[in-house]
Amino acid sequence: METILVVEDDPSIRLGIQRNLSYEGYRVVTASNGNDGLEAAFRERPDLVLLDVMLPGPSGLEICRALRRHDATIPIIVVSARTQEADRVAGLDIGADDYVPKPFSVRELLARVRAALRRRRAMAHEEKPLVFGRCEVDFGARVLRVDGADRECSTKEFELLRYLVRNRGTVVTRDQILNRVWGYDYEGTARTIDNFVQKLRQKIEEDPENPRWIRTVRGVGYRFDEEGSGAAGAGEP
Repeated sequence: METILVVEDDPSIRLGIQRNLSYEGYRVVTASNGNDGLEAAFRERPDLVLLDVMLPGPSGLEICRALRRHDATIPIIVVSARTQEADRVAGLDIGADDYVPKPFSVRELLARVRAALRRRRAMAHEEKPLVFGRCEVDFGARVLRVDGADRECSTKEFELLRYLVRNRGTVVTRDQILNRVWGYDYEGTARTIDNFVQKLRQKIEEDPENPRWIRTVRGVGYRFDEEGSGAAGAGEP
């Protein structure tokens, strides 16, 4: 039985989520503030964490950051009344796998939970680590090493890199990336993709201004260059 930790200070929302998750067959552990949430996370080692942002004590984003330092693979879904794009990007940047605005549909939340747990199970059976240039990536363990040293990556950075690698040699559009990595209902813009690509380039490219691996295809999207040659053609830095 998979365990889900729910950290939510509103009693009615917390109870509603707990009841629905329990009905779905999950073991549910709850906490009403940030300190209890952190303690429960390290004690229970849940399979997934649902976090409110505005909590007494450490905020949901602070908890997310702390959990990511100890476990790069645990799915974290942030649930928040803060719905601006900047808030969603901040949550994903820190390491959340998903960001669900309040008020939310219980059915949709359950679907997102199932999807996140499916991704985690699949990652446990990921292919062997990928080596390219100075980099080694273990997608299952969410570890990126450059020149033998670990480099910190957010969940979305790993998912973006994995999507590009799986489509290596093929141009993928910004819309395709947004739909597959962020989800069809994500309301971000192409600029979100560009920002994350730039962050990845800073970590894996020797010269981020003249990338060897993640190539821009003007007016279309991006291509992971399989040979890292930066071959001429449709691509540009």
